[in-house]
Amino acid sequence: MSFHSMIFTAACAAIFLQIVPAAAQSQRNLILFVPDGLRPNSVTPQTAPTLAAVRDKGVNFANPHALFPTFTMANASGMATGHFLGDTGAFSNTIYTAYPVPTAGGSVTPFIENDLILGDIDAHFSGNFVDEDTILFAARRQGFSTAAIGKLGPILMFDHTERTGVATITIDDSTGSKQGIPLSQEMQDALKTAGLPVIAPSRKDTPGDNSNAGNFEKPGTLVANIVQQKYFADVATKVVLPMFKARNKPFVLVFWSRDPDGTQHNQGDSHLKVTPGINGPTSLASIKNADDNLADLRKALDELGLAATTDIVVAADHGFSTISKESKTSPAAQASYADVPPGLLPPGFLAIDIAKALDLPLYDPDDKNKIVETGKHPSRGNGLIGNNPENPAFVVAANGGSNLVYVPDRDSARTGKVIDALLAQDYISGLFVDSDVGSFTGTLPLSAINMQGKARTPRPAIVVNFRSYATDCGQPVMCAVSVADTTLQQGQGMHGSFSRADTLNFMAAIGPSFKTGFVDQAPVSNADIGKTIAHALELSIPFKGALQGRVAEEALPGGLNPTAESWVERGKASENGLATILVGQSIGKTRYFDAAGFPGRTVGLDERKAASR
Repeated sequence: MSFHSMIFTAACAAIFLQIVPAAAQSQRNLILFVPDGLRPNSVTPQTAPTLAAVRDKGVNFANPHALFPTFTMANASGMATGHFLGDTGAFSNTIYTAYPVPTAGGSVTPFIENDLILGDIDAHFSGNFVDEDTILFAARRQGFSTAAIGKLGPILMFDHTERTGVATITIDDSTGSKQGIPLSQEMQDALKTAGLPVIAPSRKDTPGDNSNAGNFEKPGTLVANIVQQKYFADVATKVVLPMFKARNKPFVLVFWSRDPDGTQHNQGDSHLKVTPGINGPTSLASIKNADDNLADLRKALDELGLAATTDIVVAADHGFSTISKESKTSPAAQASYADVPPGLLPPGFLAIDIAKALDLPLYDPDDKNKIVETGKHPSRGNGLIGNNPENPAFVVAANGGSNLVYVPDRDSARTGKVIDALLAQDYISGLFVDSDVGSFTGTLPLSAINMQGKARTPRPAIVVNFRSYATDCGQPVMCAVSVADTTLQQGQGMHGSFSRADTLNFMAAIGPSFKTGFVDQAPVSNADIGKTIAHALELSIPFKGALQGRVAEEALPGGLNPTAESWVERGKASENGLATILVGQSIGKTRYFDAAGFPGRTVGLDERKAASR
């Protein structure tokens, strides 16, 4: 090759290298911002101006739906994969794995908001317990830069099989510790250059200690999670976004704000009282904290020249309620405990009541399977019921506003006895049962709520919804109170129930892929969020399970408004007259669940519709 030919070839190569990244950069980027536990009616131009602006100037998803059970990891799996829980197997925050999880201290009922535990469960269930590709996995496979920043647990769900810290940047509560996903050398150097530590601060680092949940004698925190979340926002805006811009190719960033959820759980504004509950000043500060984080992200996009090419999708994982620990029928509430106010339900009340009803021993899976003696309760609410804790007849996974009951041998007669015991309790509002176990009066099948699919993890035999009601504030979904099986106190915050207060989550979107000033009245769920993101980014994802959301095409330019239909399903009444009622909506074959339970025991359950069926 002549000298001039070599120059011409090199010049062409240089031009090609310049053109390709420029073309790649013209592709759209996306930020998924998750304000954990944010209720739509909490967002106003005064309380949350950034969130309100995204909603009002972009797309306002005015008919949003969390997946039930309304817990963080369950809904993270829906957003990450576009599938309902019957496919993902992330049935709640605490599940039954049917094997002792080493990273959970040998418990068979691990709390899965943990990097090590997620890795352990993945390894046990063929390398990917969800058995579906996530949006971050698909994005990086197609050449996008990817990052997940924020709350421990749900962040990793978006690329949980990538544990090197290189292919996807993962920053959470455990960053910098042996329990966390490692930082690449590139990220360590970039953090140091930006003057940021390589070890994430804890919730305790906020003056006033945001991690303080209090106890029955003293209230919880009176401050939002400021310091930790400011660190996450700084990592995103000062390190990750500039790094992605320098790479000159499209990116996807998931930012999961622990607030308002974490602060609403722990708030001390309403110690042992259901009012003001989660509507006090500390909860309000946590909403502002999340809004400030989003404002930081939007400002960085503007300053980096990325705003015009970046979509922002905002989706809370669930709504929220105030905790009640009251019951007139529960044997557990009638006993005395050293750490529970007299007359209130202890943690693990469901497991205690089932064990008493069946006259079987109760063991604590989170305390080396020790027997739970009279006057004691399971340490985390979970329970193994039967004569042998190594081979229990029943397993209770306590989660909060709803619980999971597993019957390992799938015995129909035993399951029926538990259902009879539950239907006698005033704190129950609706039961859903695995149809492979049997059909029972008073209940509806798990398939009715998309929880019976191809999941690799053990499927619960019974999903138990707890009673909810509203105090007199004029907006039931804003002042909902729910019985909760939790170590938190009455008056603090919880979610997980099938009330409309817990299924009603904030959703909005803005950017080049979305309409402007559009109010979407069609029902949209967190599974739809996953599908819509994949569609907007043109991700190629091979779906395995059939329990999928839909693309919210009506929110995209040129998209037409779909027709939605309302429906009601009602189980056959039990001997005491109780029947589980499920109220929802549909667009084609895609189902959305508004509320479920027994009339008079669930906020948002439309009894007029239920009575008409």
